[in-house]
Amino acid sequence: FGALAYVLVELLPEWFGSAQGQHARRRVVSTLDPEKRYRLLTDQLDVADTIATRAALAEECLALGKFAEAERHYEHILALPMGDDAIYALGKARAQFGLGHPQDAVATLEDLRARWPGYQSADGHLLYARALEESGHTEEALYEYQAVANYYPGAEARARYGLLLDKAGRQTEAKVVFTELLTQLKRAPKYVRRVQAEWIALAEKALRG
Repeated sequence: FGALAYVLVELLPEWFGSAQGQHARRRVVSTLDPEKRYRLLTDQLDVADTIATRAALAEECLALGKFAEAERHYEHILALPMGDDAIYALGKARAQFGLGHPQDAVATLEDLRARWPGYQSADGHLLYARALEESGHTEEALYEYQAVANYYPGAEARARYGLLLDKAGRQTEAKVVFTELLTQLKRAPKYVRRVQAEWIALAEKALRG
């Protein structure tokens, strides 16, 4: 009991005060009460309807799968004089994709590209490729997957590119993509392989046929 008391009274407060401890604490709170931050931001929005608060609430809605509400928040922000920003258009597209409306997401992202030609986002580019795929535009999606796979951090873009190649009947090309992906990841540090475990397993399964 004495040792436990020491940990609770002396060590935990100090650890929770560190950056790592605060991150762990947020994860614990999120697990125990996943909508706590959502409720807090909703209350804050009732008090002061600012772009920053509404954008934070919209992002939290995306994380919780409340895509319809997220879309409404982003549309509200984009209609404001100070809210006309590419990052909010991307948020709207993410919400539309989450709602199962990939064609709407494609339209939003193409409008984003036209209005903000200098804006760069690897996540946005991957979302565009996925939305094209879900909309049935296979060739256009393959082109975008190939392009984003060249610079996207992590293995997801290349894995999805390989999957669509295989689906399109281009198995030889898909095998090359998966083999190169696994070869590169085998040389990566363990923590990288752990983070990319989902895509490693997918590539290995695809190669096994």
